[in-house]
Amino acid sequence: MKDIIIAPIITEKSAGIQADGKKVVFKVAKDANKVQIRQAVEEAFGVKVKDVNTINVRPKKKRVGRYTGTTKAYKKAIITLAEGSTLDLS
Repeated sequence: MKDIIIAPIITEKSAGIQADGKKVVFKVAKDANKVQIRQAVEEAFGVKVKDVNTINVRPKKKRVGRYTGTTKAYKKAIITLAEGSTLDLS
């Protein structure tokens, strides 16, 4: 269970999603499914999860001088918390 949640995602877009206090965004393991993500969040933070949405983020092509490469692909999970549950990551 510990290896499923990798890190919270703190960006402008995720801050907009999290502004109402009902949703939280995490980077999660690529092979984790929605049920495993739900159980890991409930166990780690002691909150009740209402819904889990997942997104596979594809790698982007990047270039530095003459060298080309790609960023890493990862899976992102948007967690909707149940009524009465709050989670503060700051």
